[in-house]
Amino acid sequence: MAKEACELCMHPGGEVIYRDDNYRIVLVDDERYPGFCRVIWNAHAAEMTDLSTAERAILIAAVWQVEEAIRETMQPHKINVASLGNVVPHLHWHVIPRYENDAHFPNPIWGEVKRTPNSSELAKRKAMVARLREALQDRFEESLL
Repeated sequence: MAKEACELCMHPGGEVIYRDDNYRIVLVDDERYPGFCRVIWNAHAAEMTDLSTAERAILIAAVWQVEEAIRETMQPHKINVASLGNVVPHLHWHVIPRYENDAHFPNPIWGEVKRTPNSSELAKRKAMVARLREALQDRFEESLL
């Protein structure tokens, strides 16, 4: 895919929480998955092996820091970390808090819907997103990555 047609080259990919010269961290607006984040490499690249060894280390360290912040703040049952790129071949990682009663569990969020999430549980998770936003900003503003 040419850079000119790349969605993640042209658009942030969500609410930008942190950005540096290498990558950005965004909150994804997904009603069923509050706290869903992406870590997106800023320059157009399709695969991890398109990056240098040092760049890969920087990116994956950021992914793990996002996972840690989600885990501490959102307290999910599980966290899914995925880098697919089949639809948008621009290097990005999905970091998704998962709960046993979410819409797709135990399937991936792109799989078959298993249930309608409980609205009060979703409301509780949505309320935690402000704390997650702050935790991510604090963590990455102090980061050496």
